[in-house]
Amino acid sequence: MKAIFAILVIATGLVFGEAARADFQDGMDAADNGEYAIALREWRPLAKRGHARAQFALGAMYAFGNGVEQDYKAAAKWYLKAAEQGLATAQNSLGRMYENGEGVMQDYREAAKWYRKSAEQGFASAATNLGSMHFKGLGVLKNNMRAHMWSDIGGANGDERGAKNRETFASKMSPHEIGMSQLMAELCMTSDYKECY
Repeated sequence: MKAIFAILVIATGLVFGEAARADFQDGMDAADNGEYAIALREWRPLAKRGHARAQFALGAMYAFGNGVEQDYKAAAKWYLKAAEQGLATAQNSLGRMYENGEGVMQDYREAAKWYRKSAEQGFASAATNLGSMHFKGLGVLKNNMRAHMWSDIGGANGDERGAKNRETFASKMSPHEIGMSQLMAELCMTSDYKECY
């Protein structure tokens, strides 16, 4: 009897997973067509049940006012739920909200924390954002080598702003510092972001 129950639980989870993926995709298709009311109808139940991508999507709807009244507090709430589950895009968006004080009290340390979590998953924009925080000394120690390193990582992962920032930051550094920060970036990326300083 226990074996049958276990099989039913697993099967229910698989079916729920497939249904959730289909509902999420239906919401994406609707949002892509500007049908935000349909997207909201698809995503809200998923988000309430803990679906991280649906939580992020709801956060974005509230942040940009797509199909709902713009509400930064609601955006931050949904981004936080997805960020706590490890969704890199949500972590980066939450970091930006803390950096700008949108829907939350401005808190540079909290911004840097979320940018770093996202950057350590290889999310290029977050690495660039973290580099800027180090360059300005916002929420983290001002450190041109770390600013260059994170911008280098952002640029290497496809963020054009990261590549531009890297060059800007390099103009404030010695050749030795540039070489060291490039080595730090390489070590960080080749260790799957486990050896980032």
